[in-house]
Amino acid sequence: MSIVTVQLGQCGNQIGHEVFSALCSDIRGTHGLCSKKEDDSYHDSCQERFFCEEESGVPVARAVLVDMEPKVISQTLSLAARSGHWKYSSHSHFCQKQGSGNNWANGYSVHGPRHKEAIMNLVQKEAEKCDRLGGFFTIMSMAGGTGSGLGAFVSQCLRDAFPNSFILNHVIWPYGTGEVIVQNYNSVLTLSHLYQSSDALLVHENDVIHKICAQLMKIKQISFRDVNQVIAHQLGSVFQPTHSAGGGSGYSRNPLGDLMEALVPHPEFKVLGLRNIPQMPESCLPYSTFSWPGLIKHLRQMLIATAQMEEGIDWQVRPPPPGSSSPSTNKPLHFNTSIANLVILRGKDVHSVDLGTFQDPSLYTSWLNPQDAFNAWRTPRAFNKYEKSACLVSSSQFLLKPLDSIVGKAWNMFASKAYLHQYSKFGIQEEDFLDCFTTLEQVISSYTNL
Repeated sequence: MSIVTVQLGQCGNQIGHEVFSALCSDIRGTHGLCSKKEDDSYHDSCQERFFCEEESGVPVARAVLVDMEPKVISQTLSLAARSGHWKYSSHSHFCQKQGSGNNWANGYSVHGPRHKEAIMNLVQKEAEKCDRLGGFFTIMSMAGGTGSGLGAFVSQCLRDAFPNSFILNHVIWPYGTGEVIVQNYNSVLTLSHLYQSSDALLVHENDVIHKICAQLMKIKQISFRDVNQVIAHQLGSVFQPTHSAGGGSGYSRNPLGDLMEALVPHPEFKVLGLRNIPQMPESCLPYSTFSWPGLIKHLRQMLIATAQMEEGIDWQVRPPPPGSSSPSTNKPLHFNTSIANLVILRGKDVHSVDLGTFQDPSLYTSWLNPQDAFNAWRTPRAFNKYEKSACLVSSSQFLLKPLDSIVGKAWNMFASKAYLHQYSKFGIQEEDFLDCFTTLEQVISSYTNL
């Protein structure tokens, strides 16, 4: 089944480009460490998901690019074409001359309705090119105007136009120190609207990725491109083909559906986090060896201690002892309770890896059977030059702190009516803000009580 990617705003378009580049370099690589038959089947499965073939033989990304200013889209289109390995279709982008000025309301209430028909026509055409449409993958930032405001509007349009298709929103969480004075408002508005239209939200935090670039990738002066490449690598490690547990011998055909089935057992809990291990500069790979038991042990501790990378994990955090399944107040401090986890293993000897420690009932909320809450996908085909790599997609309490912080900061600004006139002139009133706060307070409360 094919996935149509919708790239929204500057951030969405730049990350989208890096994602397709990572997927393409992975399927072109000869580092597969697996049989030719396995490699061919992997290649075909990835092509079907993300690219369509043209007569020229150059794969064309199944993507729609949307931005309210032309600069980033024209850069993105030419970068892809220059690579010679893949490109965007010349008819699947939409841009205007002026941006949304970091104003969520401008993107949502003005640009959205004004350009709805043009944007949805492009999406419809892209969807019609798929033999079987698996769903939509949108990429956007939460802090700005176009990605967040227009992104939330487009997600609602997708939900209305394709009620039976899966929608996975990939959301970039802003830096805590802030890029935009009203980023907390924009984030609250985006999240609460996406909660209504999306099947799941996959979140990357800028601060976390920045740390990975500095500490693991050893990059001295970190650019947005470095950050985006780390994000693209992590996304590729989820979306490249794998064998799911009950999927027989072939590669899984419905990646978005399988992801939702494994990780979103209840519509109240739809925020997903991503952790990858190992992550290091390419130049270090030839000198590094990894054992599966070591990788799995680190990945599990990263999960329960809410660590986002393998450096600096708090090894003191332990699951609560069995039998103490009383309310969350008795839990050990900093312990991260999970609703569902998916571990994706790629590379050498994946079929001999023991994942029993992830089925420990104390990791999960009491209302789900650990057998249902944990899934593993595997493929002997290595990913992006890593001989062994593991990826954890988790529905857990990992985002509680950042979410609580963003809602708190936005509420403090709202209480003093700061900048509200910027939103009300585009039709977003105080009641709309209050509705959004209510939605997110409910989400925070649900996650807290796990």
